Amino acid sequence: MPAIDLNLISRAKDGDAKALEHLVSAIKDRVHHLALRMVADPGHAEDATQEILIRIITHLGNFRGESRFETWVYRVATNYLLTAKSVLSRLPPLSFDLFEEDLVTGLADPDAAVAEDHVMLNDLRIRCTMAMLLCLDPISRATYVLGDILEFDHNEAADILEMSRPAYRKRLSRARAEVEAFTARACGLTSQAGRCACPRRLPAAQAAGRVGVTPEAIFAEAPAYQDIKADAARAQEALATLKLQRATGPLLAGPDLLDQIDRILAPPT
Repeated sequence: MPAIDLNLISRAKDGDAKALEHLVSAIKDRVHHLALRMVADPGHAEDATQEILIRIITHLGNFRGESRFETWVYRVATNYLLTAKSVLSRLPPLSFDLFEEDLVTGLADPDAAVAEDHVMLNDLRIRCTMAMLLCLDPISRATYVLGDILEFDHNEAADILEMSRPAYRKRLSRARAEVEAFTARACGLTSQAGRCACPRRLPAAQAAGRVGVTPEAIFAEAPAYQDIKADAARAQEALATLKLQRATGPLLAGPDLLDQIDRILAPPT
């Protein structure tokens, strides 16, 4: 994340309205990205982003420069997303088992699957990907989003969540394992064994009103469905190749090698 100019922060703290406007403009998309990955619903994320930005503006004087400004912003944002009743009360009570059961309910027969509507398939893919994280408890979700999606340094992510480094790493490892296991088990995009496939899921999702006629504008710049499908296939092939290449054992040197070297290096008698 590009660092925000300290002079801009200082001027905003001193009451410079233009500087404050530029400061809010510089952080709004980052806050919104975090909010959307935490709540999954675009409308709820918009409301949360607004509340977070208001908190940042009204508490800007509390920033003392003891950490990066960006760290402080994300700390304010995650604290709100993890504690605000207006956020928590809107989150559905999901688990990975319940989500998987929902995904495979009403799957269309392969012959009835949607093959060409890549725009709607991408809309479904993105919404499903985000909803999947709601199966994690809020703290684990924040840990996963900061560490694996936003790719924060683990030390900084731990500071944002105000937890110890070991505790952060342990929680991230557990959350990552849960998400990876579910994705491998349920998502046909990432695994041939995945029970759900977007083309087969789309008719039921449309009937349930879970995807719109036109995808949200915030998804407009997302990679295309067909590109993600191709990337996933290549990643599977690359991973399989890598595992094959690494499956050789430790390849230890022969037990007589040192004796042979000793004989080579021994002075002539």
